[in-house]
Amino acid sequence: QNALGHQLLCASGMDLSASMARMEPNDVTGFISNALVERELVRPANLRSSSKHTVLMRLGNGDQKRISLSFLLKNQIPRNIFKGIFSFSCWNGLGKQGMQWAYALDSSSNNAVWTKNGKKRILILLSDTGGGHKASAKAIQAALDLLYPGVFECEIADIWTDHGPYPFNTFVSSYQWAAKNPWAWRFLYWYGAFPPTRWLSQEWSNAACQNAFNAYIESYRPDAVVSVHPLCQEVPLRVLNRMGGGTRKIPFVTVVTDLGGAHPTWFHKGVDRCFVPGDAVEEMALAHGLSREQVHKHGLPVRQGFWDAGKKRGNNVEMRKQLGLSNVPTVLVVGGGDGVGGLFKTAVSVGKSLSALGQPCQMVVVCGKNDKVRAALERRAWGPGLAVAVQGFVSNMDDWMVAADCLVTKAGPGTIAEAAIVGLPTMLSSYLPGQEAGNVPYVINSGFGDYDADPRRLGAKVAELLSDEARLKDMSAKASAVGKVHSSATKEIAREIAELVLARTAA
Repeated sequence: QNALGHQLLCASGMDLSASMARMEPNDVTGFISNALVERELVRPANLRSSSKHTVLMRLGNGDQKRISLSFLLKNQIPRNIFKGIFSFSCWNGLGKQGMQWAYALDSSSNNAVWTKNGKKRILILLSDTGGGHKASAKAIQAALDLLYPGVFECEIADIWTDHGPYPFNTFVSSYQWAAKNPWAWRFLYWYGAFPPTRWLSQEWSNAACQNAFNAYIESYRPDAVVSVHPLCQEVPLRVLNRMGGGTRKIPFVTVVTDLGGAHPTWFHKGVDRCFVPGDAVEEMALAHGLSREQVHKHGLPVRQGFWDAGKKRGNNVEMRKQLGLSNVPTVLVVGGGDGVGGLFKTAVSVGKSLSALGQPCQMVVVCGKNDKVRAALERRAWGPGLAVAVQGFVSNMDDWMVAADCLVTKAGPGTIAEAAIVGLPTMLSSYLPGQEAGNVPYVINSGFGDYDADPRRLGAKVAELLSDEARLKDMSAKASAVGKVHSSATKEIAREIAELVLARTAA
């Protein structure tokens, strides 16, 4: 509909208006995007590597066919085969900025060529800063698929990385750097929390990103939008209001994935629902102006493997056998999906303390994506009586937690909730300033863990706990009591989202 706002993705960089001027009207049936295929592999920065992409072509007989982009660029397609043009919306020129995808539009009816196949579309927005946000998004998607098979179609989008201009598309790398430099994290956290600077950041991001976000969200045509990240409220809500002519018509819900505290940007008074994991975050939501009708408390959404993991706690001996571990007291040391949180020093200190116990025991260290720490731990010689298994990124964390007697981790909300479901005593080694600070008293006051930032003292506490069977059992029981609400949270949240969408459709 706006030929000047598009460019044909071809070797010559010809703009779309020029292409349309040389085509017969019946040759141009709409826009076709390659974004729907292999979305996980397609990034704006890689579009020039045409051999890596596939284009979904609309053929003359109405069928669709995948054709490699490199083939399309190098070969002349007869008009009777190619009944459309493929393009990407580019409001800010070629390159990383403003790269948007467009659905195929039929020029005769102005309806999307790719229908919804009867399914309701749920768009789940996040920024992939840490593993918890994407894990929660995938958990909600899995719950919807399980509870409502064939009813919903979910798309999980890192909207800032995939559709934001610089510097907004660098949030992930910036997070990884700031997480390793607490002073920087503390500054960024409070800069975003202080009302004047928060307003300034929101206005800047809206001015820079709203057109790009609008193009993407409008092309996907969701039946509901779900945010699982604190930075995915303000601009998407403005986009939805704009799409609705000033009044939002598409349901929007926020799923807070922080546990003992949360950043103010989680709470927007314009949402239909705000799902919170517990009392502390509920109080924050109400304090930021949300009504009690908007705030629903269900616990923290967790990965599907943990929904029934609490029932496997009594089978830890068998689980150790399946994982190739010895049946001896076991400590699990976790650094999160990004392997941050002083993992190397923590693992070394815990290992020394366990070896000094003078009894057989073992330590499993999950390094996530931190290959450097993993290699260093694998090279290290450990003390007598201690077996050490070093893992990278694992997809069966529920099994490893079931096999363990004690967990050592940074104070990430998802890991704490999952440990509670399994009934696993939890010793905290560090936390990010701001939202993770509240997770420490959450664990301590609930009676299933402790915290110490000093690796040596923490190692001594872990060894002391592992040698006290009665205390371990007591802490395990208290963890299980806390974990019940989290084990059912994902399905409850999914049910409410589904009811919201289906009620709107019925109306």
